[in-house]
Amino acid sequence: MSSAPKKVVLAYSGGLDTSIILKWLQTEFGAEVITFTADLGQGEEIEPARAKAIAAGVKPENVFIEDVREEFVRDFVFPMFRANAVYEGVYLLGTSIARPLIAKRQIEIADMMGAVAVCHGATGKGNDQVRFELGYYGLNPDIKVIAPWRDWDFKSRTDLLAFAESQGIEIAKDKRGEAPFSVDANLLHSSSEGKVLEDPAEAAPEFVHLRTVSPEDAPDEPEIITIGFEKGDACAINGEAMSPATILTKLNEYGRKHGIGRLDLLENRFVGMKSRGIYETPGGTILLTAHRGMESITIDRGAGHLKDELMPRYAELIYNGFWWSPEREMLQAAIDHSQLYVTGEVKVKLYKGGVHLVGRSSPYSLYREDIVTFEDDHGAYDQKDAEGFIKLNALRLRILAGRDRKFGKNG
Repeated sequence: MSSAPKKVVLAYSGGLDTSIILKWLQTEFGAEVITFTADLGQGEEIEPARAKAIAAGVKPENVFIEDVREEFVRDFVFPMFRANAVYEGVYLLGTSIARPLIAKRQIEIADMMGAVAVCHGATGKGNDQVRFELGYYGLNPDIKVIAPWRDWDFKSRTDLLAFAESQGIEIAKDKRGEAPFSVDANLLHSSSEGKVLEDPAEAAPEFVHLRTVSPEDAPDEPEIITIGFEKGDACAINGEAMSPATILTKLNEYGRKHGIGRLDLLENRFVGMKSRGIYETPGGTILLTAHRGMESITIDRGAGHLKDELMPRYAELIYNGFWWSPEREMLQAAIDHSQLYVTGEVKVKLYKGGVHLVGRSSPYSLYREDIVTFEDDHGAYDQKDAEGFIKLNALRLRILAGRDRKFGKNG
């Protein structure tokens, strides 16, 4: 970096890696560090990060710890689920969707505190460095970005631990050896990568799964729940209205109990390599099935099929870190428009790792029983109309078939 920043906003968890980064920023640049710790529903107490930051020399007024769970679900998770977004057909983007919010708050804090730089703890091999930094630059084109894993001289975990000991940074005993795997978590999901998971031919050990019971150990009796929707967003469970974060929390409880939402994925990272991850998205898996069920009765065929065509592009934008891009916002506008009448209730059955749609209803339903019935429809649909419809659609096929019969397929 051409000049040492005077103030840096660090995405800080309070764990070993970001504690080392904090001290490195102080010793390497002499920077005044401002820490930001987000409660995204990761399931861990985050308040201890305050004491750790202050003990490391951060001014109390420079420690930001915020509960952003409602904002996370309302403004990031729910808009993504309106699109039914899955990356490479299966991944519900739990890590990807959290990064834009963290980047946004870091930039907002930097503007408020007069900081010229932001810092993250993502490694140089992963996607998160891209997601964080595209977010930073998409919100402040002049911000300076510090990525220690790409910049510092440490070559190994041994080097990091030696630095930590030299600076008096507490090292938990289980961190002195190689961790069995790496974990990222928020209210939507948990992801585990590395070490015992690096051989994709080997099944993941059961202890890797943090958020769900094994489907084999789930209850032997199915459970049916009703999820209410309003304009594409879940708003109630079993008739009880809830806030976005509360709904996802409750769906996570159902998913955990019934062993729902496990995924073993070998994915294609944006940076070019393949990686193996074990993901658990219990509530999100239930929500996706329910939302598609709600759409099935309220969205027209043409609009629904177009949404399905747009979805892979939308999902890839989120996976690659382009949440703040104009193309994502354009797609979001189209997706949100499609949700105007996605309102009603869906019943799903939860059983042994599965989510099964068993009922849907809406005041805006496009389903017409009087048209689709096999009984007397009293003139609602004239079956004779189908003959002309078929012949017009078959016209080009008949012309082609005539030529082929005359000259053969190969001329």
